[in-house]
This record gives sequence, structure tokens and C-alpha cells, in this order.
Amino acid sequence: MRIEIWADVVCGWAHIGKRRLEKALASWDGEPVEVVWRPYQIDPSAPAEAVPMAQALLDPVADEALRACSPGLSPAENRARVAEVAASEGLGAQWGSSYRAGTLEAHRLIALAYEEGGAALQDRVVERVLNAHFVEVRDISDLAVLTEIAADAGLAEAAGYTGAGPDRQTLPGAELTRELLLTGKAKGVRTSPTIVANGLALEGAQPPETIAAFLRDAAGHAPRRLPAEVERLRHAESLLDQRDPFGALTLLRPLMDAHGDDRGVRLLAARAYFGSAQLNRARTALESLVAESPDDSYARHLLGRTLQRQGRHEEATTHLTLAATMTPDYAA
Repeated sequence: MRIEIWADVVCGWAHIGKRRLEKALASWDGEPVEVVWRPYQIDPSAPAEAVPMAQALLDPVADEALRACSPGLSPAENRARVAEVAASEGLGAQWGSSYRAGTLEAHRLIALAYEEGGAALQDRVVERVLNAHFVEVRDISDLAVLTEIAADAGLAEAAGYTGAGPDRQTLPGAELTRELLLTGKAKGVRTSPTIVANGLALEGAQPPETIAAFLRDAAGHAPRRLPAEVERLRHAESLLDQRDPFGALTLLRPLMDAHGDDRGVRLLAARAYFGSAQLNRARTALESLVAESPDDSYARHLLGRTLQRQGRHEEATTHLTLAATMTPDYAA
């Protein structure tokens, strides 16, 4: 059974949750499990180069992100509470972070660790990153820190940390990390950590006995496995429903390359183009769909709306009228 942990490495509860999951698994006697870490960002607006936490707490944006992790508590109160819990879990009395650090690069290294060496190597890298941030109080957005961790794991070359200064956007695993972040969003992951197994989810750093009970439930749950292409299409549709058309297009890109003739892929892409105001692309895609299936009232209606937004009102009226004739709800 695969256990996915969707978490941010600057989230104290993620560090605590890791220890609690390990305790739950220490007495696990069910089927073999694989623990895989997936990226989630509690503070996506954090700067690529870290700032001291004392300074960050003066930033209202950072304050809002930190409060979202601890409803009803101030960031200072939450930090004290989490440090107390961390100490009780054996993470150390001096446990705590001192930086507001962007985590995209750390997530890339963690994702790459799994791709290169599987769950065991990824676990070692996650442990090093969490320890660097919370115990050694280092800046895990600093490439020197991450290069050291990557080198110790034998990943420096694979991660692109050797040679000239890296371009973060094109490094190995960068696209994978962006896709994983979008996949988590599409799946409805909304807090760090969230444990997912066999289609079931457990939010928060729950006690070991709660995690163990969850894993027993998950082991007895056998969801129908969908082809990877269908899952990707559904995730893209979920992002579009969440008003993230650019994210939807990111997940659709491989499907458009491999299944560019599929009508479902093309229609979803057209919707995403429309939602992201890429009207020429939307119109081109929809004109092709309508030409193939003139009785597709939805494609025709969306084509009419696209033409409206382009100021081509006479053409728009023709399509909108035909769509409303076929599906009266479109007349509203």
C-alpha cells in the first residue's frame, strides 16, 4: 500500500507527523507499505531567498499564511505550542525555525530523490531537510544548504547542483514538482500534513494510534484504479473548476501532446484557454470542435461566448442562438 504524505517542509506539524507516522508503522503488521512524500506549500508567497522569522512576522501576508496553520492562535502562540509538542515527540528542546523560507527548491530535491532512489532515499532527504530547518536552524532555501544535503545523498549531479549556477526553472524535477503541487490542489489537499492512502485522507499530525486506525481502514479500502491519463484529465478538470485554468493547462500539456485528437482533451483545453483569456486559442479549438460536431451545444455556446469577448458580436449571436435552440438552458 502506498502512503502519500502531502506536506510542506517548513511546517512544524509535518515534522511531528513524520515521527508519529513512524511510530504507527513500527507496530504495523498489515501489508507492506511505501511512504512517499509529496509537495504542499503553506506559504507559496514566501521569498525564494529566506528572511529571518522575526522580520517575516511583520509582513501581513506571512502573518496570514501562518495563522492559517493555527486557527485561533497567533503565530507566536502557535510556534510555542508546536515546539512543546515537538519536544514531547523527541525532536529536541531547542526545536524551531528561524527563517521564512521558500520551499519550492527543497520540494524539487525531495521529489527527485524519489525518482532517483525510491522511498528509502527520499525519506533520508526529507529527514535531512526537516532537521536542517528545525534543529540546525539553517536556511533551506539556500542552494548551498541543499547542495550539501544532495551531495550526502548522492544526488548533487542528478539535481543539477554541479557545474555552473543552476537555473531553477529548468533543473531536473522542476516540472515534476510543479505538476505535483497542482495534483495535490486538484485532489483537495488543503493542509500540511495530509496522509493519503487508497483514496482516503487523514489531515493533520494525528496521534500514532489514530494514524494506525486510519491505515487499517485504508488497507481495507480498494478504490477502482483509473488509467493515469484519465486521472490526469480529471485533475485538470478539478483545477478548472477551482478557477485555475493555467494549472489545468499545465496538467493537460502531456495529454495534448500524446492524445491531441481526443475530443475530451481538446474541449477541456478550450475551456482552459477561455478561462485564462487566451481567446484566439479558445476560438481556434472551439471552431474545430463545432465543425466536427455541429450538434454539440456546449462547444457552440462556448464558441459564441468567446466571440462575444472578442467583439465579434454578429458571429457570436449565430452560435449562441443555435446553442440555445438545442439546449434551452443556454438561453438564460
